[in-house]
Amino acid sequence: MAKERELDQISAREDKLNRLKELGIEPYPYSYDPTHSTVDVRANFDALEGSTVKVAGRLVAIRLHGKSCFAHIKDREGKLQVYFKFDVLGERGYNVVKLLDLGDWIGVEGEVFKTRTGEITILVHELSLLSKCLRPLPEKWHGLKDVELRSRRRYLDLIVNEFALAVFRKRTAVVKALRRVLDERGFIEVETPILQPIYGGAFARPFVTHHNTLDIDLYLRISNELYLKRLIVGGLERVYEIGKDFRNEGMDRLHNPEFTQLEVYQAYADYNDMMDLCEELVRASAVSANGSARVEYEGMVLDFDKPWKRLSFYDGLERALGVDFSKIEDEEELKVKAKEVAKDMELEEGMTRGKILDELFSTYVQRDLKEPTFVVDYPVELSPLAKRHRSNPSLVERFEPVVMGVEIGNAYSELNDPADQRERFLYQQRLREMGDGEAQPIDEDFLMALEYGMPPTGGLGVGVDRLVMLLTGVTSIREVILFPQMRPEGGG
Repeated sequence: MAKERELDQISAREDKLNRLKELGIEPYPYSYDPTHSTVDVRANFDALEGSTVKVAGRLVAIRLHGKSCFAHIKDREGKLQVYFKFDVLGERGYNVVKLLDLGDWIGVEGEVFKTRTGEITILVHELSLLSKCLRPLPEKWHGLKDVELRSRRRYLDLIVNEFALAVFRKRTAVVKALRRVLDERGFIEVETPILQPIYGGAFARPFVTHHNTLDIDLYLRISNELYLKRLIVGGLERVYEIGKDFRNEGMDRLHNPEFTQLEVYQAYADYNDMMDLCEELVRASAVSANGSARVEYEGMVLDFDKPWKRLSFYDGLERALGVDFSKIEDEEELKVKAKEVAKDMELEEGMTRGKILDELFSTYVQRDLKEPTFVVDYPVELSPLAKRHRSNPSLVERFEPVVMGVEIGNAYSELNDPADQRERFLYQQRLREMGDGEAQPIDEDFLMALEYGMPPTGGLGVGVDRLVMLLTGVTSIREVILFPQMRPEGGG
């Protein structure tokens, strides 16, 4: 029945379209030149009252009353009431009004006034149809609630859901804030290759493509890291990139195969400096998006004005499970102890020491870290690109910023010793040979770059999508990506 009703409405709209053409109305003109936005008219009413303005927008409400009609149009900034009168528009003009539908784009030119109820309104002298809407919008009161449909047809979501529109405005505000902070600190924004002959910089399976002319396989980058560090070698000293990365992995509320990441590298800095920078970036993003460093998420108030807590990786595990895993170096002994204390976690066959520790931390520690926290000092096995800890070579100087149980980034004192880096790559190669599809391949060109000398460097990556989730109060990554990856409609 719903489908039949929709088809009937489409047919009625097409009939109106034909009648408009018969009146000599061009339903899809080339341009229109508004003088004001809806917000301009409301904000400057005292100066504009009685003057003529031109405003354009989508028709979102209309109420015909014989020879007069009130309606509302919506542009990117807000809504405004407009008033059509037969006596002002004449018979032909008012006939056009009667052929309008919700969703039509229109331009109105007329006099600014206030109704008896005090609503700022435009008395329309001239109406221009800018685009006929041939499909009915979702019902006003029921809206568009189907999450999959909202993601698949984001244009409808933006039309009818004010919250969705607000989320993406805030996303833009976050990205602007990230750029502003870094630009003010003397960083320069750069672009690095998306198509790469060797992927690296993270643990992930890549997407593979083929270049016909060169006759080589290429990979969509999983990270910007190794190219940005080449630029540090080249002497740029402070660089950042906000761009798309791609990982051929599972999809859930926190993962989309195409996502946006900020990566920052600063010469002469270490991971302590990156903690300070991370705090500043998140604080500035919160203020830019919400006007305050205090953000409410799932009923909890997060204050990004406060310094973040610090928790070492092994201390977190010991608090949660009562075992000091840093003292268990033997892999088989570690597996036995892990099975003993983590009875509700399955250990997959072939899991390495690093994988076991990472899974234990994710399952028993990270989920409970609600307040902004830097998890610091990871096992060396988990971080092939990070510098060994200055006071404990079995650790690396790495941190992850975690909020509400979710990591929103990753950062290191960057490894700049080419011999140590080669050993880490070789270890990763052995893991690949054992079947770990996410281990990193050896990048000889990157190793050559390190051999030319990279100064001490701090690096920071921030997942922009997850940061926006946090600052807008949504729990699914789909809600902050305009066009998330989805299976084709119909399941094909």
